[in-house]
Amino acid sequence: MGCTLCPRMCGADRRAAAGFCGAGDRLRIAKAMLHHWEEPCISGTNGSGAVFFSGCVMRCIYCQNYDISAENKGADITVQRLAEIFLELQDQGAHNIDLVNPTHFVPQIIEALDIAGDSLHIPIVYNSGGYERVETLLLLDGYIDIYLPDVKYFSEEAAKLSAAPHYFKTAMDAVAEMLRQTGKPQLEDGLLKKGTVVRHLVLPYLYKDSVEIVKQLGKRFGKDILFSLMSQYTPFYKAKEHPRMNRRITTFEYNKVLDTVLDVGLDGFMQERSSAKEEYTPEFDLSGVL
Repeated sequence: MGCTLCPRMCGADRRAAAGFCGAGDRLRIAKAMLHHWEEPCISGTNGSGAVFFSGCVMRCIYCQNYDISAENKGADITVQRLAEIFLELQDQGAHNIDLVNPTHFVPQIIEALDIAGDSLHIPIVYNSGGYERVETLLLLDGYIDIYLPDVKYFSEEAAKLSAAPHYFKTAMDAVAEMLRQTGKPQLEDGLLKKGTVVRHLVLPYLYKDSVEIVKQLGKRFGKDILFSLMSQYTPFYKAKEHPRMNRRITTFEYNKVLDTVLDVGLDGFMQERSSAKEEYTPEFDLSGVL
C-alpha cells in the first residue's frame, strides 16, 4: 500500500522509491543531542533530547535545516538503534525526547517507543511543521505527551512558501487532535509534562497572516494551548532567491503580531528579535546517531 502518512498522501511505495518527503523504507536521522534552544518549559536546564529526522513532508524555501530536510543528509539506522538513542539521551539528563520533524517515520517511532517501553520514563515531544493528517496523529494517541506544532500560514498564497496546499485548515485540525490527546498544559517545576505548544514564526511582509493566525488560535483554542511567538526568521536556503523573503523581519512587523497576542490573551512565550542568529542552528554531523 502506498504511503499516506502526511496530507500529501503521495501514495509512494517506499520499499521501492522515496516519497515526496525523500524517505524510503529505512529510518534515517541526522543528529541526536541535548538541545538547549527550545522553549524554556521544554529545554529546561539540561536540554531536551532532540532527535532530528532526515527528509520532510514540507518544502519551506527558508528552512534553516535544509541540508537534512530537503537534501536528506543523515544516516540510516535500525528501529532498535532509535530506541537505544532515546535511552541514551535520557541517561544524559534530557528532560524529554524531542522528535524533530517526525511525520514520515511515525510507524518506526512507535515501534522504537514500544521497544524502549517502561525504561523510557521522560515525556515524548512531537515537534513538527503542523502539516499533519489527523489519521496519522491518531496512531500516536497514548505515545506523545507534548505536541509542538507550527501553525505557519493563514492564506493559500503564503502556504506556497512550503508547497503546502490547504495548510491552515490542515494545521488547525491537527492542533485540535493534538489538544484532544494531551489536554491542557501541565507544568511541574517550570517544565512541561503534558500539553500542546503552538509555534508561529513571523515572516517578512506576512504579518497580516500572522495576526489572523493569532486571532484564530485564540478563538478556537484559547488558554488550552501555550503559544510561542518566534522572531528568529533568517533567509536560509532558497529564501535569498526571493526578494521579499531575503531579509529579517522588522520591529514594526513583530510588534503588530505581539500586540495581537496580548490583545487575544494567549499564554506562552515571546522570543526576542535578537534571537535571529544563525549560530542557533546545530551542525548536523551525525553525533549521537551511530
